Parts: sequence; C-alpha cells; structure tokens
Amino acid sequence: MTIRRDQLERIAAALERIAPPVPAPVDWSSGAGFMWDGLSAEPIAAIDAPALDQLRGIADQKAAICANLDRLACGAAAHDMLLWGARGMGKSALIRAAVAGLQAEYPGKLALIQLAPDALHSIPALMAALASEARAFVIFVDDLGFDAGDAQGNLMLRSLLDGGAVTRPANIRLAVTSNRRAIAQRDESESDALHERDERDNALALADRFGLTLGFHPCDQATYLEIVRAYTDPLGLEADEEEALAWAIKRGSRSGRTAFQFACEIAGRAGLPL
Repeated sequence: MTIRRDQLERIAAALERIAPPVPAPVDWSSGAGFMWDGLSAEPIAAIDAPALDQLRGIADQKAAICANLDRLACGAAAHDMLLWGARGMGKSALIRAAVAGLQAEYPGKLALIQLAPDALHSIPALMAALASEARAFVIFVDDLGFDAGDAQGNLMLRSLLDGGAVTRPANIRLAVTSNRRAIAQRDESESDALHERDERDNALALADRFGLTLGFHPCDQATYLEIVRAYTDPLGLEADEEEALAWAIKRGSRSGRTAFQFACEIAGRAGLPL
C-alpha cells in the first residue's frame, strides 16, 4: 500500500509533537551553581547555604573541605570528597557553604553542580561537557546509596573515580554524602553471609577511591546548644536551653539539623526570618 505525501507529513508532525525538546545549550560560565537532571542544567543564581561560622562541632571537617576546594578553585591538585556519617550533622550544608564562601573569595572560579537522584549514570557525559571550561566544578551527589545488588552503579562510579581508561578533567571533583561509609543499603532480609561480605567489600572499594573521606558523628549536648546559639544569637534572640533540649528529645536526636529547626521555631515566634 502506498502512503501519500500528506500522510507522511502528518506522521512527521505528530512525531515532532511528542518528541522531547532539544536541551538548550548551557552557559557554564554563568550561575553560582546548577541543577543537572541527566540531560540539561538549570542555573542557580545563588547557593542556599548557612554561613560557615554557623556550622559548629565539625571544625576539622570544615577546615579539610575548605582547604581542598580552595585548591580546586585555584587550579591545584584536589581530592574527590566523601562525607559520611550521622544524619543532620552538616554534610551537605558544609559542601554548599564552602563553595559559597569560596565564590565570594574567587568570583567566577568555582561552581556547584547538584545531581538529580536518578542522574548518576550521566556523570561521564556531564564531565565531558565541563572538561573544556575555564572554571572549576564540584559535582555534588547528596545522600548516595545503592540498592542491594546494584553493582552497575557502584562499578561505574568506581571506574570514574579511579581505574578508568579515560583521564578525568582536573577542573572537576566529586563531593558525595552518605549516611554510611560503605555507601550501601543493606537488605535486612539477606541471610547469606558470604554475599553480604562481597556487597560490603564492593561498597568499601568505592569509598577507598575518594582521596578525602570525612566522618560526621552525633553531637553532644554542649555542641547541640552551641549550634542553636549560632543561629539565634545573630538575630538577638534568647534560646531557652531546656526547651532546646526537649525539642531534640522529641525528635530523637541532637544534630545540626535539629538545632536549625529549633532556631527556626524561635525565629518564627519572633516574626523574624532565619
């Protein structure tokens, strides 16, 4: 059966309507940061982050991250970074705050690129797009974890960090946060001890490829209250210690995140932004 020209034109028009739009070219020299969804990037005018001075109880981690990113911004050798440990203790906040702080010191030299949760597979393509850019980039993977048996994602990232045949651009480094150093989600129903050990060894083999690995641990009572005051003092607000501790008990943890949430409550009552 012969298809007429008008039928072909209608088919072509229909295909054009359902085809995804071609991503617009990205100006990587603009923006303090970007959100990368695996195909395109959305510029971020300013990075949302607390001031570095407000991040308390993690002085050593703060010094190490800032020094490493300073080297990256200046074109010197720098490490990929793995920040692991207790929830709410400032892992992702530290990366964002450190980049924002260095952007004020070195305008235009450093940018943050946050990956969407399902965009891990696109890192090689993203690196290829960034390789010829004059500025440095931190590719930020927040709260990384692999499902049980996800060997492909683990191996891809391991090869990317160390062991692949393609040289990685010197202006790009990864910053990854995880609640566990092994970067894995253990299947609690898995009873095969040998399989469990292999999964753990694979995950630790990935962790070992980060040149800078920093642990974050739950804070004690004094540090928790110090973090609360770091947020409330600049606003001229009084924070009742007993109420702050009760707030933490109700939420089941003393952490930087819990302290910020309590400070948000105090600021809100006073009609102030935080």
